Amino acid sequence: MPETAGRHDLTMPPMLTGETVQPAQRRLPGAPAHVGVIMDGNGRWAARRGLPRFEGHRHGVEALRQTVRAAIEFGLDYLTVYSFSQENWNRPVDEVADLMGLLKRFIHNDLNELDKADVKVKVIGARDNLKADIRALLEAAEERTKDNTMLTLIVAFNYGGRQEIAAAARALAQEAVSGHIKPADIDEALFSRYLDTAGIPDPDLIIRTSGEQRLSNFMMWQAAYSELVFLPVHWPDFDRQAFSAALAEYSARDRRFGGVTGQYRSDALLARAAKT
Repeated sequence: MPETAGRHDLTMPPMLTGETVQPAQRRLPGAPAHVGVIMDGNGRWAARRGLPRFEGHRHGVEALRQTVRAAIEFGLDYLTVYSFSQENWNRPVDEVADLMGLLKRFIHNDLNELDKADVKVKVIGARDNLKADIRALLEAAEERTKDNTMLTLIVAFNYGGRQEIAAAARALAQEAVSGHIKPADIDEALFSRYLDTAGIPDPDLIIRTSGEQRLSNFMMWQAAYSELVFLPVHWPDFDRQAFSAALAEYSARDRRFGGVTGQYRSDALLARAAKT
């Protein structure tokens, strides 16, 4: 993390409810609408403390709770968290079972609060190979919160970016074979409609914890123009201050999207950050 980012702690409005203001009105000019988070480092956090890996995952759940609260406070419209990749099935059986148990407990224990906070839950990733109880739990969370508007919490579960792209390509190929579309009609906009994130804006910012500097198959299509911030903190230690530091780093970036002007830079956000 650059030294300048560490000095900023954005002062944001207090947490607001859907009855008082809508997300688009809360977000500061130039602040990201959509942030993706690769939650990495649970195992290393536990190992450094002589604890079993499960304890790292358990503390990681609390970090997720804090992150969702901060996302609402910071006025985000979308927060995507990389909770379980398709490659994670290769981990030891006991660890996978622990992760599934934590997922169940998180939904059982936190869904009421998410719903009360007007948070909409959306799950992306493959579902056909999930156990029936896990699939039903995810679908119930989506159904219960489908009309909420304060924040959309996108949970990337059993997810892989390359697999998502391949699935979209297969679906488009089938549409072409069936005569519903012409191959010449396939462009970026049409392709995006066949991704798990159809209708959701691409992430403006992707944060990865633990000091690793790679995407690890996360939102490979959607991250084409995302700003990337890599933090040395392990995920269980990620908190509001680390989140605000990442937002301050984002605010200092000059997003040109292939152009040459700095019109996307947020002077308002930078000025507000500098006051803290």
